[in-house]
Amino acid sequence: MLKYFCLTLVLSGLYFTTFINYLLFHSIVEIISIVVACSFFMIAWNSKKYIHNQYVLFIGIAYLFIAFLDLLHTLSYKGMPIFMDYDYYANQLWIAARYMESVTLVVAFYFLGTKKTFHPEKIFAVYTMITAGIVASIFVWKIFPVCFIEGSGLTPFKKISEYIISGILCVSIVLLQKNKNRFEDHIHKMLFFSIVFTILSELAFTFYISNYGFSNLIGHYFKLFSYYLIYTAIIETAIKRPYDLIFKELALANRNLNKEIDRRKQTEKDREEIIVELQQALTQVKTLNGLIPICAHCKKIRDDNGYWNQLEAYIVKHSNATLSHGICPDCTKKYYSDLG
Repeated sequence: MLKYFCLTLVLSGLYFTTFINYLLFHSIVEIISIVVACSFFMIAWNSKKYIHNQYVLFIGIAYLFIAFLDLLHTLSYKGMPIFMDYDYYANQLWIAARYMESVTLVVAFYFLGTKKTFHPEKIFAVYTMITAGIVASIFVWKIFPVCFIEGSGLTPFKKISEYIISGILCVSIVLLQKNKNRFEDHIHKMLFFSIVFTILSELAFTFYISNYGFSNLIGHYFKLFSYYLIYTAIIETAIKRPYDLIFKELALANRNLNKEIDRRKQTEKDREEIIVELQQALTQVKTLNGLIPICAHCKKIRDDNGYWNQLEAYIVKHSNATLSHGICPDCTKKYYSDLG
């Protein structure tokens, strides 16, 4: 209850900062997301030598560069006295960062589904080049599509991009659901809702006509929720229960091994029970074997106690056979020829 009370208090306090200065609200939200993303990177990077979950490592590296683009987005937001030549770099940086984030969340599943490991340094270098190209296309070459026009609002490119990004994020949700057994339940749930809130954030950013508008405010709240869930899933888990995050694959292998051991134990138990049943059945089987003394005339058989028994009685007693009487053709002719 205390945790939720504090969260409510923080969210309410953030809202009241908008009455003082919207830039203050925006900067606080963005700084929180940047801190979470950088913390995610530091945990993933410093555990890269023994982390088994390539998905987490790949995303952790990517989030450093997403955080860098978000930092530039914060510094270039309209009203910030830093980049004075153009007021809407922030909108372009936002779209670039969200494209990078959504594509990363999908591509990461390639590394989750393969046993191949990648070199973190190479991934770091690739993201460095991509980020450098994005920054240069916005600030130097100025070829990145315009995303906001004063007076008319969002450009078609910006709106369409938000829907495309939302679609890519939906693909990542589908892939996450298909691979949910590779994550701890708690981590899977937090990542799932984090992506959902990111989608809601993107959709909210398709409606605003002012960088200080209500829709923009809602979009940043959803982004804050998304990064809070990332914090809960990755950072908090890494601190409190590092084995759940870093050694998930190893723990999963151990659980599968234990299941296989239990299965084999049960198979062995079933086999032993079958052997016992067969042994019991064998003790009940009656067979005739060895030398059997039989009278040459009356065909009586002598048992182990020296008593002479009728042939039929001896066979029934010492076997599972049931005798049925009849008359053979020779005896019929000999004894019942007058009936013929």
